[in-house]
Amino acid sequence: MLHEFRDLISSLKGKDAHFDKLFDQHNQLDEKIKNAENGTIFLSNTEISKLKKEKLILKDQLNEYLSNYKKES
Repeated sequence: MLHEFRDLISSLKGKDAHFDKLFDQHNQLDEKIKNAENGTIFLSNTEISKLKKEKLILKDQLNEYLSNYKKES
């Protein structure tokens, strides 16, 4: 995820509350989707699709946030 921002992500973790919130939400959704797809938890295909859309929205928000942060630095 967002490999081009790897260094910036590392430097922001624990120092930027808004970034931490977005990053944690994205990772939680990713984990839930993986668990549903491997059968650890049961979710319908519709529920999984909804989570994937939410995760994509968060990824877009993270990308925008990191891009803007990089421009300001």
